[in-house]
Amino acid sequence: MSVPLWAWIAVIGGLLVILAVDLWIVDRGEAREFSMRQAGYWVTFYITLAAAFGVVLWMTAGAAKAGEFFAGYITEYSLSVDNLFIFFIIMSRFAVPKAYQHKVLLIGILLALVMRGIFIALGAAALERFSWLFYVFGVFLIYTAVNIVRGHMKGDDEGDFNENVLLRWVRKAFPTTEGYVGSKITVKIDGKRMVTPMLIVMIAIGSTDLLFALDSIPAIFGLTTDPFVVFTANAFALMGLRQLYFLLGGLLQRLVYISYGLAFILGFIGVKLISEALHASGVSWAPEIPIWLSLTVIGSTMVITTVASLVKARADARRSEESSPTRG
Repeated sequence: MSVPLWAWIAVIGGLLVILAVDLWIVDRGEAREFSMRQAGYWVTFYITLAAAFGVVLWMTAGAAKAGEFFAGYITEYSLSVDNLFIFFIIMSRFAVPKAYQHKVLLIGILLALVMRGIFIALGAAALERFSWLFYVFGVFLIYTAVNIVRGHMKGDDEGDFNENVLLRWVRKAFPTTEGYVGSKITVKIDGKRMVTPMLIVMIAIGSTDLLFALDSIPAIFGLTTDPFVVFTANAFALMGLRQLYFLLGGLLQRLVYISYGLAFILGFIGVKLISEALHASGVSWAPEIPIWLSLTVIGSTMVITTVASLVKARADARRSEESSPTRG
C-alpha cells in the first residue's frame, strides 16, 4: 500500500497528541496511584481508538489491509500481555513506588516505540531486498515457540529478569542514589550529579521491551509486509500497555495457559511465513494462507487460552478452599 507522506505525518502526529493528552491528564499534579477504574477507561479508549483506525483503513484501503491491521494489532497486543509479566518483575525488583509506576511505564514505552519504529524501517527495507529473510523469520518464530513451550513445561519462571549490557553499563558509568527522590531521574547531591533508580528502571523497561521486539516484529511481518500497517499495529498495541498493566494486576498470575497460546500463534505465523515464501517461489503444494484465516486463528487462540486459564484458576481456588482446614 502506497501511503503518502502527509498520512504518515498525520498518524504519527495524532498519536503524539493523544500520548501528550494522556500524560497531561494522568500525570498532572501530585503523584498518585493508578486506579482500576481509571485504567479500565483508558484501556477501553485505546482499544476503541485502534478499532476506529481499522475501520478507517477498511474504508480507505480496503478489507485486506484492514484485516492485516487487526491481525497484527491482536498479535502485538497479545504478545504485549506476555511482556507485562516481565514488567511486574522489574517493578518489584527495583521496588518502584506505585505512585510512580505509570510514569516509568510511559517513558519506557515511548523509548520502545521509537526503537521499534527504527526496527520496522530496517526490517521492511531488508525484506524487500532479501526475500530469503522470510525463511529466517519463519524458522526463528518456530524456534521461539518451541522454547516457550519447553520453558513452561520445565517450570521456568517467565519473570526471571537478568540485567542486560546497557543496564549494567549505566550502573557502572553513572553514580546512583540509594533510594528514589520523588519521580526525579537525576539529582544533585553535595554538588555532584547523580542518577536515581527511576532512570535505571526506565531503561530496564525500554530495553527489555526492545528485546521482545525480536519476537513481535518478525511475527507481524509474517502477517503483512506493509510498513504503515506494521508500525500502526505496533503503536496502538504499545499505547495502551501501561493502562493494561494496572487493569490486569494480579490477573496475570492466573493466565497460566497464555504462554501456550502465544507459542501456538508464533508457531502458526512461522509456518505461514515459510509456506508463503515457498508459494512465492513457485512451490505448488505450499498454500498461501489468507489473512482472514490468520485473524481467526489468532483471535480464537487467545480467547480459548484466556478462558481455559480462568477456568483452571477458579477450579484451583475451589480445591484449595475445600482442602483447607475448617475454621471453628
